[in-house]
Amino acid sequence: MSNRKWNMSIVVLFVLFATLMLSFLFSTLRIRELIQPLKSIFKNDSLTRHIVLISQELDNPYWRSIEQGAREASQKYGITLEYIGPFRINPNEQMILLEKAIASKADAVLIQGINDPIYRSLIDKAMDQGIPVITLDTDEPGSRRLSYVGTDNFEAGKRMGNLVVQATGTQASHIGVLMGNELSFNQQQRLQGFRYVIDQYKDLTIVEVRSSNISRLQAAEQAEDILSNHPEVRYMVGLSSLDGLGILEAVQRVPLQDNHIFAFDDLDETKAAIAQCQIESTLVQQPIRMGYDAISLVHEYFQGNILQNQHFTAITVLDRSTSDVKDGVRCP
Repeated sequence: MSNRKWNMSIVVLFVLFATLMLSFLFSTLRIRELIQPLKSIFKNDSLTRHIVLISQELDNPYWRSIEQGAREASQKYGITLEYIGPFRINPNEQMILLEKAIASKADAVLIQGINDPIYRSLIDKAMDQGIPVITLDTDEPGSRRLSYVGTDNFEAGKRMGNLVVQATGTQASHIGVLMGNELSFNQQQRLQGFRYVIDQYKDLTIVEVRSSNISRLQAAEQAEDILSNHPEVRYMVGLSSLDGLGILEAVQRVPLQDNHIFAFDDLDETKAAIAQCQIESTLVQQPIRMGYDAISLVHEYFQGNILQNQHFTAITVLDRSTSDVKDGVRCP
C-alpha cells in the first residue's frame, strides 16, 4: 500500500508541475503577445512623434509652402505635424506659441528666428527639456537651437549684388535698397552680402536703405520717397518678398525713366512683372525644400545622428530668360 500511495503522490505532483508549466507557458505567450505591438512602436518610434511648426504668419503663401514640404516629409516618416502661427505677423504671438509648444511637451519644434533675447531663452529652455528646436528661414544666433534650415542669406545678398553689377556694367550708378525688417537677422545678412559686392566697385553707390516692415504699402511709400529724394537712382533692390512689388508701384508713380528693379521670392505678381519686363529678376528661395529638410533632420536626430549646425537650401535666379511666361512681350 505504501508503494501505491507513493506512486499516486508522484503522479499528483507531476500533474501539478505540468499544470504550472502550462500556465507559465500560456502566461509567457500572452505577455509576448501584449509586448509585440509595443516593440513595433519602439522599433519605429517616429510614429509617436509630435512636431510643432510655428510660422511667421499662418496663411502666408511662403509659409504654407514650408508647411507643404514639412507635411510631405512627415507622411514619409510617420510623424504627426501641427502647423500653427499668428494670423498677422506678430513676434510676441510667436513667442507665446513657442511657450505653449514647450508646455505641451512637443517632441520637436520648428520655428523662425526673430532676433529677440527672450525668444532665445525660450529656445534654450526647450533644449534643456529635451525638445529639439530647428530654426527655419531665419536663424536665431546666440541660441542653442539644434540646427538652421534655409537660405544662406549672406550668399543670397552677394548673388543680388552680382545681378546689379551685371546690369550696371560697373558704370557709375546709384542704388536704392529696401529690406523687410532691419532687425531681422536674415535681412541683415542679405544686406551685408549685397554691400560686400557693391563696395568693391567705387562707381556704384548705395544712396539709401529703408525698411518696408514686410508691408507692400510701406514698401511702395519708402521706395517713392527714395526715388523722389534721389532722382539719380536707376536701380532699386528689394530684399524681402513684398519689396519688389512695392518698388514697382512707386516707379509707376514717379516720373523717372529707365528704372531697374530687382526683387526677392517668386510671388505670382512678381513673376508676371518679370514676364512684362517690369522687374529685371528675382531671387527664388526653396520653402518647400526647407520644410521637407527640417522634418528629415529631426527624424535623423531621433535616430541618434549628429546634425550639422546649418543646412542651406538652394537659391535660383528667375528672370526673363528663365521665366516660363512670356506673354508675347519683348523687353527693350
